[in-house]
Amino acid sequence: MAKKSNYIKTTYSENRAPKSHYPTQLISYLTDRFKLDKGNKVLEVGCGRGDFIKAYQEAGFDCYGIDLDPDAKEFSPGVDVRVTNIDSDKFPFDDNFFDVIYHKSVIEHVFSPNNLMEESKRVLKPGGKMIILTPDWVSQMKVFYEDITHCRPYTPDAMIDLFKMYELQNFKVEHFKQLPATWNSKSTNFIANILRLFMGVLTARKLTKMTNIKFFRWSVELMILGYGEK
Repeated sequence: MAKKSNYIKTTYSENRAPKSHYPTQLISYLTDRFKLDKGNKVLEVGCGRGDFIKAYQEAGFDCYGIDLDPDAKEFSPGVDVRVTNIDSDKFPFDDNFFDVIYHKSVIEHVFSPNNLMEESKRVLKPGGKMIILTPDWVSQMKVFYEDITHCRPYTPDAMIDLFKMYELQNFKVEHFKQLPATWNSKSTNFIANILRLFMGVLTARKLTKMTNIKFFRWSVELMILGYGEK
């Protein structure tokens, strides 16, 4: 049986990571962009506090989750969450079961992605979609190891190699800003890009803390968004 580590309650405490509308906004964006169909079976790998899997559920998807921490089950009542070590365990689902596999800020926690990727492919239906978000190493290297469980940083080129190695099709990999205002606005995205030229992540975080303006931090502190199909 997995042991409680208090990881979720520590790293995603309300004080450190207050809840917001961001999960709903992100899932709506991903649903539209990658043409996900309501009613699809979605597995969130590393569902943690449940913010994103519950956003999928509220959007009309049939939702499941896996996580190493048993606390994850308590955070997502009404979702089928199963305690699983993604480093080594066989995922507790049948072959070709899911239409979508999603995880955010998870893959950087495993030394080798082999079990995670092989099991994800096994339980994903032919033509199924995989969506991965992970911190961008170049923009976040000064803060990456603030999370003591981070062990494997990624760049866009590394993510491209990942999709090639595990033979995913029609893949797309790009830098991604956690700023909904930039997703559909070229002018706002341009301003964020200019800001990045003059500011590092530590300065951006400091300004956001001083002003409570999230635009500073999330213009600079990038994610990598990867999408592929089985």
